[in-house]
This record gives sequence, structure tokens and C-alpha cells, in this order.
Amino acid sequence: MFLQALESIRCLCTLATIVESAPKSTRRCYIPLMRIIGLAGWSGSGKTTLLTKVIPRIVARGLTVSTLKHAHHEFDVDVPGKDSHAHRMAGATEVLVGSSRRWALMHELRHEREPTLDTLLAKLSPVDLVLIEGYKGGPHPKLEVHRGALGAPLLAPGDPAIMAIASDIALPAATVSVVDLDDVERIVDVLIRHAAPRDAVMAQIGIS
Repeated sequence: MFLQALESIRCLCTLATIVESAPKSTRRCYIPLMRIIGLAGWSGSGKTTLLTKVIPRIVARGLTVSTLKHAHHEFDVDVPGKDSHAHRMAGATEVLVGSSRRWALMHELRHEREPTLDTLLAKLSPVDLVLIEGYKGGPHPKLEVHRGALGAPLLAPGDPAIMAIASDIALPAATVSVVDLDDVERIVDVLIRHAAPRDAVMAQIGIS
């Protein structure tokens, strides 16, 4: 089991450090052994909704989680009228905003190319599991999210990286395992079981 192996590695690692921000009752050994898995599906299939359900369940199992989402070209996390927005509009390449609760770094690509998935993964701080939403054409392992009402075809037949399907309808012709879209605990099991080490994913991306 991935969880058992992960805990063994944590506790045997002599370079491990303690997560000081966690309550004493939940502190544990920690090493940057990140694993990656994605959620793929057509627009409207419920990927984001499912993520908001699985993340707290994964955290409850003692794992740290980060997410990476592919967005439309013109997305913006800033607000016009704020100082940080004014800095960007004035020409700043990066704007770093910090407070006692969080910090956020905004990088303007301007004439640069869109960063690749492996470039973005490398920017994340070490966690146990990274959940990727979007990038459905990538070679990383994925769980397909399928909703029958959309009438859209399955992605799995054309994507060998799809390990399983979470669906709200029966899929007797599916060539990979199918889990009920409402069975969140089982979906968490699937995500953890099929997540791949970040280094292996990045190496595969580099080859493709």
C-alpha cells in the first residue's frame, strides 16, 4: 500500500523534518516525496466539485495536498483597483503579495510561452499528493470524471494514462475500473493508489 510505504519512508528518513505548523497530535515525519495524479473530463463533468469533496478526505488521512489547474488564457486572480494590480499594469514582471495568513506570487508571461506542466509542477512546494485538474492530454496518470447527462464520449479509450473512471452511470463496456461518482472514499483510494512519483511524471513529460 502506498500509504504504508510512504509512512515507512517518512519515519526511516534521517533527513526528515517535523511539520511545525501542524498540531502536536498530528505532527509526523515529512519528506518531499510528491506523487501526481490528474482529474480529466469534459467541461461540466464535475471535476472541480469532485476535487472539493476528495481533498478534505485525503487531508483527513494525514496527507498534504496541493492542486494544479489549467485555466483559460485570460484568467486573473487579481482585482482592478488593488495595489498589486496597479503594480502589474505598470509593468512588473512578478508581484509577490504576503500577509500573516497566505502569500501569492503572480507572474506575467507577457511575450513568454505558456509554461509546461513539468515547469509548473517544479514550482510547487513539497507535499504528499498533487491533484491536477485539466491538462487532459498529458501523460500523467488520470481519473476520468464522466457524467452521463452530458452525452459526451469517454476519454479512456484514447488515453492509456486514464487509470479508472468515476461515473454516475454504469459503463459495462469500459476497459478500466469504474467507481461510482458519489463514492468519495473509494475515489480517494483510487487517486492514492494510482498516483505516480513527480520525478517519473516529469521524466515522461520530457520524453513526450
